[in-house]
Amino acid sequence: MDTLDTIADFPDLSGHLLPDGALSEAGIRAFREQIWHFYSQHERAFPWRQTRDAYQIFVSEVMLQQTQTDRVWEKYLEFVALFPDFQALACASLHDVLSAWQGLGYNRRGRFLHESAQKVMQEHGGRLPASEEILGTFPGIGPATAASICAFAFDMPTVFIETNIRTVFIVSFLRAQREIPDAAIRTLVAQTVDPEHPRLWYYALMDYGVTLKKTLGNANKQSKHYARQSKFEGSNRQVRGMVLRVLLKHRQVSFTDLCSELTNELSVAPERLQAVVDQLCVERLVKKQDDILVI
Repeated sequence: MDTLDTIADFPDLSGHLLPDGALSEAGIRAFREQIWHFYSQHERAFPWRQTRDAYQIFVSEVMLQQTQTDRVWEKYLEFVALFPDFQALACASLHDVLSAWQGLGYNRRGRFLHESAQKVMQEHGGRLPASEEILGTFPGIGPATAASICAFAFDMPTVFIETNIRTVFIVSFLRAQREIPDAAIRTLVAQTVDPEHPRLWYYALMDYGVTLKKTLGNANKQSKHYARQSKFEGSNRQVRGMVLRVLLKHRQVSFTDLCSELTNELSVAPERLQAVVDQLCVERLVKKQDDILVI
């Protein structure tokens, strides 16, 4: 399996799937052998994989939510250089954190990361808790991210799904099915996770999933939960990003001046811009002081 060009290079193991949704022992063994063999030949290298530092892994997992690895790589290195630990990040201003975050999109994640660092310092003595339950209470950290952080930072055999992992299990065991619920995939993930090497196991699954997508296309379309990402150009996401970019540049700006500056770049009605600004205020990314907007 050193060259991976067609679907024949990715074994169909659906015959090992039992009627109750469980896998046979032979199926689990075959799957693990397949994944580990692939990983030995096609392991990808990323800076966050070269560390056991829980803070750096936490940062990478938040950044990797909804953002591809090639976009995260450089930003991750810049971010951990600016804010090398939880204390440095907690003491930074939101303005500086969002400035460092620029280019990654979904800026709420930057605020969530900032607030999480403050939570670690104030409630956990500066150490990231090795608990899915506790991490799930952190801002912007859902069950899947909490589980992934525990797997990568603490080598715990947690169970989670992300897009590449979902692809692996659909192609390996469910390729003939449609409208596949994540509950069925979680059952398979739980049965096959390597309890001795969970950190490396999930790296291997993700790398296998990336190769599957490149070779076979997006099997996630067979998922019940698949949704195509909306167009960015002209969207509120684009307007939000532009508002924050202007505020980070000027530190403070009146709504009137904001309208003037953005009208030159993007045709957006003042009413729509006002709605975007109001939402950013609700999300505590922007503060309004009379007619002046600040971060």
